[in-house]
Amino acid sequence: MLITLDNKDRILLTQLQNDARMTSTELGKLVDLSPSGVQKRMHKLEENGLIKKYTAVIDRKNLGFDLLVFVHVTLHGHTPESVADFDRDIQDMSEVLECHRVTGGADYLLKVVVRDHEHLDQFLMTRLLPMPSVERVNSNLVLKEVKETTNVGLLG
Repeated sequence: MLITLDNKDRILLTQLQNDARMTSTELGKLVDLSPSGVQKRMHKLEENGLIKKYTAVIDRKNLGFDLLVFVHVTLHGHTPESVADFDRDIQDMSEVLECHRVTGGADYLLKVVVRDHEHLDQFLMTRLLPMPSVERVNSNLVLKEVKETTNVGLLG
């Protein structure tokens, strides 16, 4: 369902993507609404599913997770069962930040974060490759992160 946003909604969502800790008073000043008016709009945006959750973005490198890897996964078969099994099993792998079923040469693209090359080897050899549905993996190590954002552009 496509939701129509007015300019105030767009400004609120843009500001919250940058800083979800902004108060209703601070947000209200930006869109000329009272704090209760902001809260009503926020509640409506949450009810309509535009705001899925509030979260903190952690600096993974400060926790020792220095290696970012994109892993292309090809499945053995493409039966509904093997796809469902892979989709289910990947949920329990904390190294996997994102998992996308894709078109092209591979079936899935994983965004994986690990501490170092040894952690990557352990993840691939003991967790990912032994999965019954996995036929092949191809890994791309990130040399430099040029752009990383969770923000959806709503203004301009």
